[in-house]
Amino acid sequence: MQALDRGSEPLRTFMLKFAREKDLALLTDIAHLPRPRVPSDLPMRVVIPAYILSEMKAGFQIGAILFLPFMVVDMVVAAVTTSVGMLQLPPVIISTPLKILLFVVADGWNLVVGSLLKSFY
Repeated sequence: MQALDRGSEPLRTFMLKFAREKDLALLTDIAHLPRPRVPSDLPMRVVIPAYILSEMKAGFQIGAILFLPFMVVDMVVAAVTTSVGMLQLPPVIISTPLKILLFVVADGWNLVVGSLLKSFY
């Protein structure tokens, strides 16, 4: 048990650094715990889920930012192909190369990796 306590301390520090206060407060209320004076007094059963919720929020934000431009490309391609009467051609055949081109031109991998790393600042 002593090894577990010593080993969990660096992990707790890391998770507390990146967990949002709002998530910590929510899970403290759900666990019916008194409000601690300092966040390091929180048990791991509160810290771990709060960290997971905070990271899920960051992941969903990155996903939404990636999804919106691709959805716009799909809508434009579908509108153009149907307006010119190309009803038999699936719009995905035209929009997929356009989406890949958009991702490459906008330096997508740099943006995705940069967003992930900036979430840990």
